[in-house]
This record gives sequence, C-alpha cells and structure tokens, in this order.
Amino acid sequence: MRIAIGSDHAGFELKGFLIPMLKEMGHEPIDVGAYVLDENDDYPDFAVAVANMVRKGEAERGIVICGTGIGSSIAANKVKGIRAALCHDMFTARLSREHNDANVLALGGRVIGKELAMEIVRVWLESKFSGGRHKRRLDKIREIEGIGG
Repeated sequence: MRIAIGSDHAGFELKGFLIPMLKEMGHEPIDVGAYVLDENDDYPDFAVAVANMVRKGEAERGIVICGTGIGSSIAANKVKGIRAALCHDMFTARLSREHNDANVLALGGRVIGKELAMEIVRVWLESKFSGGRHKRRLDKIREIEGIGG
C-alpha cells in the first residue's frame, strides 16, 4: 500500500522511525517532509500535502505527525474526502478504521513513544472498514462536504 507520511519538527523523529517500519511491513511510504529538523516549519503544510495525496489517489492512506497530533488532524480534515483520526492507542486506531474508515492517521510525536506508535500504525493498517450502519454515517459526512455518498 502506498502511504503518504509527513511531519513537522515535533514529529520528525517519529516519522524517521516509522518509515523503515512501513517498508518492513511491505508498504511504500512516500515522505512529503519535513526533510530536515527545522523548528520554523508548520504542521499544516505537511498535513495538507499528505491529505491531498490521499484525496487525489496518489496514496491509499496517510500518516501525519506533529507534537500532539491535534493540529495535523485539524489541518488534514480541512481537505474534502479526508477522514483524519487522532489515535493514542490501539483501540481508537482499530475503531477509526472499522467505524470511520479513516484514511489518514494523526499521531502526536510528543505524546506517544515509538513502540506504541508502531503498534498503533500496525493496527490501523490491518483494520478494515465494517460498513453497515457506519457507511450510512459516512455518507452523511460526505453530504456535509458536498461530495455525495
């Protein structure tokens, strides 16, 4: 699976840890930056770059990382068709896929450790959308976005 991944300075180290892990799992990570550690970068730039790749079909899923994951999830969710979920544990990671069909995962580089992040990513990538009543709810979100069901 092609997975766009991006972070600001606060998520830079975690992103660097996750990219090799994604490759080991057989995925194709696409690094949209940051490419150097620079405290003057801004999380919306990377979150929107990831979200646009997912929206355009250039990546099947995306991962955005900033200090808490909050800012990146907010920015990514401004892109139509993106359902970015901020997850801090395996339970929310699994349900974000099963119930919300999240196509972008947001992580907080200053909130969770590398090992936990690795497990969250693994669960998120392996979980499938349940459909059923959850599809009806996602169709309502698509209507709000003006992109239909």
